[in-house]
Amino acid sequence: MKIAEEFIEQSNAKVFDLPHRATINYNIGKYNMAVERGLSKFENLENSKKKAHAIKWRVMENLDKFLPEFEANFQKKGGKVIWASTIEEAQKEILQIIKSKNGKSVIKAKSMTTEEIHLNEFLEKNEIEALESDLGEYIVQLLGQKPYHIVTPAMHLNKTEIAAIFNEKFNTPLDATPEQLTQKARELLREKYLSADIGITGGNFLIADTGSIALTENEGNARLTTTFPKVHIAIVGIEKIIPSIADLDLFWPLLASHGTGQNLTVYNTILSGPRQANETDGPEEMYVVLLDNGRTDLLAKKEQRQGLYCIRCGACLNACPVYKNVGGHTYNTTYSGPIGSVITPHLRGMEDFKHLSYASSLCGKCTEVCPVKIDIHKMLLLNRVDAVQENLNTKTENFGWKLWRKSMKKRSLMDKIGGKYKNFILKTLFKKLWGKNREMPTIAPKSFSAIWKSRNNKKQDH
Repeated sequence: MKIAEEFIEQSNAKVFDLPHRATINYNIGKYNMAVERGLSKFENLENSKKKAHAIKWRVMENLDKFLPEFEANFQKKGGKVIWASTIEEAQKEILQIIKSKNGKSVIKAKSMTTEEIHLNEFLEKNEIEALESDLGEYIVQLLGQKPYHIVTPAMHLNKTEIAAIFNEKFNTPLDATPEQLTQKARELLREKYLSADIGITGGNFLIADTGSIALTENEGNARLTTTFPKVHIAIVGIEKIIPSIADLDLFWPLLASHGTGQNLTVYNTILSGPRQANETDGPEEMYVVLLDNGRTDLLAKKEQRQGLYCIRCGACLNACPVYKNVGGHTYNTTYSGPIGSVITPHLRGMEDFKHLSYASSLCGKCTEVCPVKIDIHKMLLLNRVDAVQENLNTKTENFGWKLWRKSMKKRSLMDKIGGKYKNFILKTLFKKLWGKNREMPTIAPKSFSAIWKSRNNKKQDH
């Protein structure tokens, strides 16, 4: 089955899953209340978003300057930079580092780029244990699932379901509270921080002028991951660069307020390389893997490159009526929701993922909530244009549009189709496409032209 067909089948099942809908509506409802409070703290939110957009525009227009600047400054502090063009290159380089240190176990902080390169599965195949330390990521890992949401990996599960998972895996009480489950996870993970050979994180921002990576989190697991293991590897997309450490004053509050409604997340960390001679903790070696994986292909598209401005706050997912109904796993991508629909066709291939650009109501809510003012719904339309220009539409679709175009350009054909044949066409050709759970619209038996003539003739008779 093709990826697009899977999407339709899974969407059809998920939208009528009422318990799922109740869980998502409840969780996103709580998010909306928190974010409303968080955004109210900005003196001029619109101005902040415009400034963030301008900075990211400058970065993308000068990526060839900012990335080498980051690399040079990071290496001055003893860090090592690895450039990875593809998923396979990134996997190979990471495995090489781990094997060179005789590593057998990895502790991971939450990172969407590691999901993008399928790192857990790759390491498992190479007999290396990789354990997620973020609570939400840990829960979905126990289930053998992928993260449901960019910010909240286990958003699709309620506390009763999570208690059942812990009961099955660790024999905790079925009626355990969220606090008790969190404590159990802490007990299980603390030992892993101390014994892991390698710590792996992503990076929320790469800072060019200091050669640093910035991490933002609420649980402290990223700090533990980057402190105890002797080697720290950060896998970061090349688009995450910002010019200066002073820009964090803008981007950290924007990310926190749009992601969780906080003024700032609990832990915000800036790392500029391995442990220095005058420092008491930190890794002996630190690597940053700069991941391309299709990003430069998107960068080459002048109008669509603003998809790379994304700071992964998840606001567009929570605003999207399609995401709230079909759910995160249905997209079959690392990055789901509106922003995932924009960038995935460029990262993983337009032919397989062009359908995501049509999985949208084009209501524009995603654009409205974006903290860096990405014109997301316009990007979705441009992806559709790309799909047509690359001749990726089906023969049936192309034939339908040719027929429509021909009829729209000829008055007599328009009247025939709009009057005599339109109900027949809808009932026979579009019945399946319309969906078995929706009623076909009732359309006037005559075309507008015929109705107009009929009314005018009656007036003349009188």
